[in-house]
Amino acid sequence: MKTPISRHFNYEEFEFSQKANELGIDNQIPSDKIRFSIRLLVLNLLEPLRKIIQRPIIITSGYRCHTLNKAIGGAKNSQHLAGEAVDIHCGGALEVLFLAQVVLRHKLPFDQMILHDSLLHLSFKAHGHQRYQILYNKSYKEAQL
Repeated sequence: MKTPISRHFNYEEFEFSQKANELGIDNQIPSDKIRFSIRLLVLNLLEPLRKIIQRPIIITSGYRCHTLNKAIGGAKNSQHLAGEAVDIHCGGALEVLFLAQVVLRHKLPFDQMILHDSLLHLSFKAHGHQRYQILYNKSYKEAQL
């Protein structure tokens, strides 16, 4: 049975990782503190975004334990480790820009937005001010050429 966070999202979506499954890594959320951070991310950013676009949002990477983060070459200080970040998409490469525009147009709160060629990284800090930082991954820039 799935543990709901909101109408459209559950904790199991944040734990699921194909890479973790392949490598036999346990990527279960280990603490209530991380669950709380994920809940804030969903309620403040993902669920409002989902309601605006009125179609499913696919989580490709949510919470990452240290072992998984290291295995995929994630940043040592990745917000995924704290449950404050998610990588999403809702279709093809053009959808990345669409999602980013919706977030900005509707002034949804975020700490960091990173556009990749096939996904959008969004984060929401559980404590402190959101930076509203927008970055472009090398893969996104190359896809636009």
